[in-house]
Amino acid sequence: MSFTVAITGRPNVGKSTFFNRMLEERKAIVDDQSGVTRDRQYGVAEWIGKSFNVIDTGGFVPNSDDVFEREIRKQVLIAVEEANAVIFMVDAATGITNLDEGMAEILRRSSKPVFLVVNKVDNHSRLLEASEFYSLGFEHIFFLSSISGSGTGELLDAIVALIPEDANEKAGDENIPRFSIIGQPNVGKSSLLNALIGQDRTIVSDIAGTTRDTIHTHYNLFNKEFILIDTAGIRRKAKVHEDLEFYSVIRAIKAMDEADVCMLLLDAGKGITAQDLSIFSLAVKKGKGIVVLVNKWDLADKETNTARDYEKELKKRFAPFSDVPILFISVTEKQRIFKSIEAALQVYENKHRKVTTSKLNEIMLKAIESYHPPVVRGNAVKIKYVTQLPTHTPSFAFFCNYPDDIKTPYRNYLENQLRENFDFSGVPIRLFFRKK
Repeated sequence: MSFTVAITGRPNVGKSTFFNRMLEERKAIVDDQSGVTRDRQYGVAEWIGKSFNVIDTGGFVPNSDDVFEREIRKQVLIAVEEANAVIFMVDAATGITNLDEGMAEILRRSSKPVFLVVNKVDNHSRLLEASEFYSLGFEHIFFLSSISGSGTGELLDAIVALIPEDANEKAGDENIPRFSIIGQPNVGKSSLLNALIGQDRTIVSDIAGTTRDTIHTHYNLFNKEFILIDTAGIRRKAKVHEDLEFYSVIRAIKAMDEADVCMLLLDAGKGITAQDLSIFSLAVKKGKGIVVLVNKWDLADKETNTARDYEKELKKRFAPFSDVPILFISVTEKQRIFKSIEAALQVYENKHRKVTTSKLNEIMLKAIESYHPPVVRGNAVKIKYVTQLPTHTPSFAFFCNYPDDIKTPYRNYLENQLRENFDFSGVPIRLFFRKK
């Protein structure tokens, strides 16, 4: 199961600033001018060990008041229908407006939890003025400042309290691997699904965006059993205009949460784009296994080392996590499509690999001995012990005397050593440093 939170509100109340703070990165454009965010932004936030999807629903620049209100109303309705919880953001500096009241009326009728967030409360006088928002009649109300971050912790505590402990668990049979076919529209996701199962399970068309919903297919042939999830294409956000496509993108992101391994399809002719990297990063952040499939390889102009050079370029773009299987396939010619399933099954196995503590320490302590952590502020960092944590994504705890002094280059060295000595190809690895 995946948990999704939508941030709604009229323009210029600080939704994008709050969205960036939740994701701990500057992903959405922020400006004092209203209506800057016209496209929806998607990301993954984490708080006290729980992660959830976040959607920033942008406002629209109004041509007239009527069009403006109609468009905002549409976004709110979509967000309410698809999300598990809704953040309704208002502005303490401006006070209650007609648009706020119109949204409040819609949200009060919803059965979803609604958190009324009064933003720009950055001093005591603003806090007193913000008390007028109690009149909107919402049970959960929070006063905060998106820019400084004050008050955001209480809101995040309330959000993650709604997420069940098993929110990241798979539904159904735990022993059956789940593979999600992801990628941009019209790269051949539905055709791959049909080719694998030998029948037309989904509609295939040259028109990008034919698949609007996620489709689950139980595969049980040739002594292999797994669930295949075909998702709607994740289109670059500037292209997402239709409400129906907004549904599709949310469901595609949710399908990632259901999967063990994401099979990322690329178009050989187009190469890797910024949107492909964005999809890849999202899957990595969710801790999913990844197999990269370069489709339409039969149409590519090839020379002696074309595949080798193409793979080298892809791994360079995927860096630092470049240890992923890359296969060159043709769905129409059925070239290497079953190898892609074998690769996905191998990655699934790698994702569930458990390394004994004795073996881990035998190899990793030798690696640490041959290349010590750098001395920081005169302190010699000493790693005494390593163990694997009981998590869904392979995670390792390194116990040392100064855990905060382990910097990124040495973290990368340790991760590379783990990958060289144990097969974690296609799987993100988490490293934690704890005080011994």
